Amino acid sequence: MAMTDLIKPRKLVAGDKVAIVSPSWAGAVVYPARYAAGIKQMEEEFGLIAVEAPHAMMSVQENADHPEKRAEDINWAVKNDEIKAIIPVIGGDDAVRLLPFLDYDAIRANPKILLGYSDTTALHLAFLHAGVSSIYGPAIMAGGFAENGGMFEYFKNSVRKTLFSTDVIGKIEPNTAGWTDEKLPWQDPQNQSVKRKLKKSTGNKVLQGSGKVQGHLFGGCVEVLEMMKGTLAWPDKDFFEGAVLFLETSEEAPSEDYVIRALRNYAATGVLERVNGIIVGRGDALPEDDMDRYDRALLQVVQRECHLNIPVISQMDFGHTDPMFLIPYGAEAQIDADTGSFAILENAVI
Repeated sequence: MAMTDLIKPRKLVAGDKVAIVSPSWAGAVVYPARYAAGIKQMEEEFGLIAVEAPHAMMSVQENADHPEKRAEDINWAVKNDEIKAIIPVIGGDDAVRLLPFLDYDAIRANPKILLGYSDTTALHLAFLHAGVSSIYGPAIMAGGFAENGGMFEYFKNSVRKTLFSTDVIGKIEPNTAGWTDEKLPWQDPQNQSVKRKLKKSTGNKVLQGSGKVQGHLFGGCVEVLEMMKGTLAWPDKDFFEGAVLFLETSEEAPSEDYVIRALRNYAATGVLERVNGIIVGRGDALPEDDMDRYDRALLQVVQRECHLNIPVISQMDFGHTDPMFLIPYGAEAQIDADTGSFAILENAVI
């Protein structure tokens, strides 16, 4: 898929209906108070109207047993003229199972905003395969909408700039107000009103490289990308020519060796030599004394093994961290390794 052929979805406006889907884990039925808080805060802050897809509230077991029904909800949302965006309840670990059941022609014919991160990476690549740009961002229960004590301003600003405006997104300022990885148990509804403790943000961290580079954005959750390699939705290696790769890891915090092996695959398949730069999300599950785990993995493969001097910036505010900024697939972006800055040079929606 050439970037010039990629279709952008239409922007959101207050009053739009958005489909709530459960393409991965059925978290809404396990933690209904958390789910309700996410819906309420999204609707009140952005004026959107949540519409549950027909199978969004299946039991955990039924959800697990029927990937075809989960895919049917995606197809339903895409074909429904009243629906303007598709938002997952939460991530999980098996959205890759939906690929055979998705209607790719319908996705291309009816471009809609698709949000989500983590396991939703699989659906983002499916939309990319269909020729539609989607947006790496929040789910209802995690990643921003249901934030304890109300959404972060940094997150709200990114949502408005990315989803509700056709202006160029521009420079992504690092979050200076602080970030959090505090886990407040969702099974206690009282925790929903407790603001999580913030940690000081050190800003973007330049691992290597110099000067400015540009390229189209592609990436997602490292573990899910590993599941996607070799599927019909995985791009051919020419797609990666000149790309800016964005990578982050899940709450499972895979080992340094796991990430090294994943990166070695990108090297062996000719991907790393084609990309112009890499940005890396902070992650919210690394031990305090091992926050550099993935920095070491990147330098091991990119610098020591492949001898590439492309810009690499880590500790950025996307993916499994709060608050997060949103990333549109296929949009042109710029890394400035001299200043450690990052900008998205296009609008995400039309």
